[in-house]
Amino acid sequence: MHPHIQHLIRCINLEEKEQTERYQLSQAHTVRALKAEGLALHPISVTRKSFGYADYPEISFRLPYPGTTNMFRDGAAIECFKQGEEPVKGIMMSLEGKTGEFRLFAPDFPDWIEDEGVGLKLAPDTRTNSIMKEALTGLEKNKHLFQLFEELHGDTSSNSATPAYNVPLAFFNKNLNNSQQQAVSAITENQELTIVHGPPGTGKTTTLIEAVQQLAKRGEKVLVTAPSNAAVDNICKGLLQKGIQLLRVGNASKTDEAIFMHTPEGRLSNSKVQKDIRQLKLRAEEFRRMALKYKRTFGKAEREQRSLLFKEVKNIRNEIKQLQHYNEEKLFTEAQVIAGTPIGLHDAGLGTITFQHLIVDEAGQCIEPLAWCVFPLAPKIVLAGDHLQLPPTVLSNAAQKAGFNRSILEIAIETAPVVHLLNTQYRMKPVIAGFSSEYFYKGLLLSASHLVNQGTHLTFIDTAGSGFNESKGPDGSSLQNEGELNIAATASKR
Repeated sequence: MHPHIQHLIRCINLEEKEQTERYQLSQAHTVRALKAEGLALHPISVTRKSFGYADYPEISFRLPYPGTTNMFRDGAAIECFKQGEEPVKGIMMSLEGKTGEFRLFAPDFPDWIEDEGVGLKLAPDTRTNSIMKEALTGLEKNKHLFQLFEELHGDTSSNSATPAYNVPLAFFNKNLNNSQQQAVSAITENQELTIVHGPPGTGKTTTLIEAVQQLAKRGEKVLVTAPSNAAVDNICKGLLQKGIQLLRVGNASKTDEAIFMHTPEGRLSNSKVQKDIRQLKLRAEEFRRMALKYKRTFGKAEREQRSLLFKEVKNIRNEIKQLQHYNEEKLFTEAQVIAGTPIGLHDAGLGTITFQHLIVDEAGQCIEPLAWCVFPLAPKIVLAGDHLQLPPTVLSNAAQKAGFNRSILEIAIETAPVVHLLNTQYRMKPVIAGFSSEYFYKGLLLSASHLVNQGTHLTFIDTAGSGFNESKGPDGSSLQNEGELNIAATASKR
């Protein structure tokens, strides 16, 4: 196995070990300690129970207290626990303020789910880790993909030539600046890998939407992905506004209504297949009721009967999944663009469908192994983002020191033959953007004309020795410094 593949797998194991140690309950790591670190929500109050799209138990809850919740992002791996009971693994579907929803990977709700003392804690994302390791292990079996891997790591030189842009484009968006037009042209002429980068405010999403329109116009089938659901939804909204036939796969529980109607669940909501699924769910619910008549304290025969009934529930769930997958394949075929997070695309089972392009937005937040989970899905890849912003989050210090927090964009930009900088920003006053331009972008970053006369002074204030210390913000995790804020406010009035 290639030494760097072995290295990445070791880093995944280090990260998983760190997650396990950080999230586990123990004498030294109590529920109170986990709560203090923002790694547990305890107690929770269950407000609703239901069975979701794939017939997994889904639970709505509220927090009866103000708590630190920012670590519980959509899609986070969690465990539902109660002292003295076996915890149940699941996934956080949404959490806003004091209300949220999660899904359990179990045949039914735990008997104790509505008892006092039930809580949630973050858990190692063993499933994503397993998918990443599987993708890395299979890399060398794919000749084309492994060649790209070697090129990105400098083992071989790229054979891809810089595109000549011989075919002039009729742009849908007439307001694109020159650098955006060049980036779109590069994407449409892409032979293997194209990079589009630039700081916030340079129109990366606008550029990608135009590129997808151009690719769809000539009949290409496109995959769009990003490391977070929020980033995926952002580009989906833009594509839907342009009339692109889009299918959004993955967690649809809290998507906007406009996006939900373009998920498999939304598209099938009024179809005959949904009626068939409803009948299967009624059968499953009947078996559940029968199983729940047998309490855990009953004898061996009752426990065996309970186990058989839950096994039948599992069989029905598998039947529901097969029925959904069969009907989703038609939706996959009809869509011009399929969008989702890397794991969402992996779970959608798209291996039998031919795509021409894969576009990875926010690639500066995507760790390398996650990228290799989706790179096999299309022969042409576009990475978009900014490698000069914050790197991906990695918990393990050892993995960080080994370079595991280097994004796929940061790695690829060093060797990729086609790299385009979006060189005009529309968000900051030039005096602010000028610092970034000189320090990070070699003086190449320009400001839009309407910003040029908006302010000419940038003042640095040295607060060293002032005695003002940082404190936690209202959300319990971010930091603020009211003393420094007051100094800045006073200076701005002069």
